[in-house]
Amino acid sequence: MTTASKDTADTGNEDWGPQRSRTVVWHDPGPGVARGLTMAGIDYLKAMIAGELPPPPIAALMQFDLVDAEPGKVVFTCQPDGSVYNPNGGVHGGLVCTLLDSVAGLALHSALRADKGYTSIEIKVNYLKAVRLGTGPLTATGTVVKAGSRVGFTEGVVTDGSGKIVATATSTLLVFDL
Repeated sequence: MTTASKDTADTGNEDWGPQRSRTVVWHDPGPGVARGLTMAGIDYLKAMIAGELPPPPIAALMQFDLVDAEPGKVVFTCQPDGSVYNPNGGVHGGLVCTLLDSVAGLALHSALRADKGYTSIEIKVNYLKAVRLGTGPLTATGTVVKAGSRVGFTEGVVTDGSGKIVATATSTLLVFDL
């Protein structure tokens, strides 16, 4: 990749098309996390869905919305825009992977007590179909396969606006005392 001169960087190149921007707004995560960690995972997630606690900042950055949670299962939606395009003219796989990592982790979180936390150990993603702006909104569902006392196993699936699967994942997560 080359670096453009200052003149080009300031004015752009007329062949590049119109310049666009997006503003990301979020709440300081400290107070919400402090309250949320006193709750069972499912209660924390339901409080976010109800608007009683703010979503994590990554949700605003990546345009994720937590729309449903039950013990062992969570659902997110995401409407990607051009700000997440890769050089091939599609939505970057990193957004899809982050979406899968998020639903996989929160699926396990939904099954944990208030005194337990988790972190990802590994995630394996299979990309099945390109995602483009015309693909429509993405829906990601994470489910718990096994919630052990030290290790959890989860799965995630992302579908496009027509219900076609675009990616799947399996995840292993470490469970720890808070």
